[in-house]
Amino acid sequence: MSTVEALQEALAAEHAAIHVYGTLGAATSLSATPELYERVSLAWAGHRGRRDALEVELRGLGEEPVGTRAAYDAPGPVGTPEQVSATAALLEQRCASTYAALVAATSGARRRAAVAVLTETAVAVLGFGGAAEPLPGLDQQG
Repeated sequence: MSTVEALQEALAAEHAAIHVYGTLGAATSLSATPELYERVSLAWAGHRGRRDALEVELRGLGEEPVGTRAAYDAPGPVGTPEQVSATAALLEQRCASTYAALVAATSGARRRAAVAVLTETAVAVLGFGGAAEPLPGLDQQG
């Protein structure tokens, strides 16, 4: 996979994460589950920042960033706080997979940045109750 292809895949994953975190945020309650609400809100903001940075990077390479789709399905149910947490953990695992691919397709500063985001997604999985993995993101690589 080329660097540009890996950047585009990471951007597509960020578009999906932003949309799904909007759904997860709507399924949480600031008063009933303030810690979960805050965690979802921070994750949403983090993914927006990464999306914006990827778009700038792709444009800097002379590439047109991949656009967002009209809709995305949440990768799991969102009816209870436990389901929201599990779905968020799965979403972060999927993002980790794209950043693992970006690590593999890059070098230098770009690779260091991808490793940092891969680490952030692995920590987010844990924050949402997911399991630790020895090599985050590699279990979903094809």
